[in-house]
Amino acid sequence: MKRVLVLFLSFVLLSFAKAAEKPRLNIVFILIDDMGWTDLGCYGSDYYETPNVDRLARQGMKFTDAYAAGCVCSPTRVSILTGKYPARLHITHAIPIQGAERIKQPLPLIEAIYRKNLPLEEVTIAEALKDGGYVSATMGKWHVCWEKEFYPQAQGFDINVGGNNMGNPGNYFFPYNGAWRMTKKHPLTRWNTLPDGQKGEYLTDRLTDEALAFMDRHKERPFFLYLSHYAVHTPLQAHKKKTEKYRKKAAGKHHNNPVYAAMVESVDESVGRIMLKLDKLGIADKTVVIFTSDNGGHGRITSHHPLRGNKGNFYEGGIRVPLIVRWPGVVKPGSQCKVPVISTDFFPTILEIADLQPRPECHVDGVNIVSLLKGEDRLKRDALYWHYPNYIGAGHPGGARPCSVVRKGKWKLIESLEDNRLELFNLREDLGEKNDLAAIMPEKAGWLKKHLDDWRKVAGVQMPRINPDFKPSKNE
Repeated sequence: MKRVLVLFLSFVLLSFAKAAEKPRLNIVFILIDDMGWTDLGCYGSDYYETPNVDRLARQGMKFTDAYAAGCVCSPTRVSILTGKYPARLHITHAIPIQGAERIKQPLPLIEAIYRKNLPLEEVTIAEALKDGGYVSATMGKWHVCWEKEFYPQAQGFDINVGGNNMGNPGNYFFPYNGAWRMTKKHPLTRWNTLPDGQKGEYLTDRLTDEALAFMDRHKERPFFLYLSHYAVHTPLQAHKKKTEKYRKKAAGKHHNNPVYAAMVESVDESVGRIMLKLDKLGIADKTVVIFTSDNGGHGRITSHHPLRGNKGNFYEGGIRVPLIVRWPGVVKPGSQCKVPVISTDFFPTILEIADLQPRPECHVDGVNIVSLLKGEDRLKRDALYWHYPNYIGAGHPGGARPCSVVRKGKWKLIESLEDNRLELFNLREDLGEKNDLAAIMPEKAGWLKKHLDDWRKVAGVQMPRINPDFKPSKNE
């Protein structure tokens, strides 16, 4: 009888323990390529139509001061996957192009060499979630490596659809192919984003189809969906009907590109379809949705007003990005957060959302922002940092030259690595970075410069070298 009683009590306790177990939350991470800070209705656009993302913002939290860790794609993407600053990983530029190779005039510095593959020894968020029983899929752009040995399946993802070493699709319509030449040293390369499809199929729609099918297949277990759209990156290609609609629409105050607007709308439709599928599967309440961009928008295509700059530089328009998080039952609907956050923060935050132990030895630069999602208004963080020892090339207006950047509170300092010139801005009073205060506030500039110097030593960043063959022009 005692043995029976012990077995019975054990069974009851086990049942209670299972009932008390919190089901792991699903995570849908939607990453848009090159979407600027003001490219959404909820962030101020009066031309682009984004009702689904706007609805997501009403259901969740909108961040006003969210940052990408890089001004171009690959650095930001490695920061999301690892929780580390790109400079710590020495992946500071878009893989695989050396920026200086795209600039024909002599340059003052020999840019720093950067890694062309995210090392396999780095623990990615997908690998960390796998240890917690998650199934993970990446749909779309990968672009954190050059060699196939470093594709998503080698970095913890169970499924990869459309992810390769290229930074943009050859074509947004099937067949998704293209040709690209890096330098004279490299032969013509042809690639296919996806090997199959149907005539007239549009890549943003296709990736969404694949994402919906993934959620259908794995609705009974916790999943991590990394929906990394190639849109709204060039080439500018969109559905004709959508494009025509915007051609007939009156131009906005700052936005007026009909093809780009149509691409933005297709991204918005993707978000709407994802949200509808979560509702139909009955898992919306146990799914956290994160929406953001990897850097600012292209300066020749969209406007970032009132921000200065664009993709490819380190003024606010190049690194400040939209960020919306919906977490049913935790995030207050329609809330807004003004605390600065950055893409390194996703790794530790997602681990807590998944009820998994933090891995501080991995996400050394990321800060868990769950407290902000729960309504607090501050983080235990000293400052945000960027380091770019490269040249972006002529492809982006006002492209970045080698620099380091720190934001501490309302203050932002940009240090040129070519001539050590400092630019100091008060973002609270001068969001457009029109007034450089470095000359009239040298002590403040020096204080922030000291922060930069200390951080670069700790992070072990790579630095450019003086070019002995450079001869300044008479105008310099």
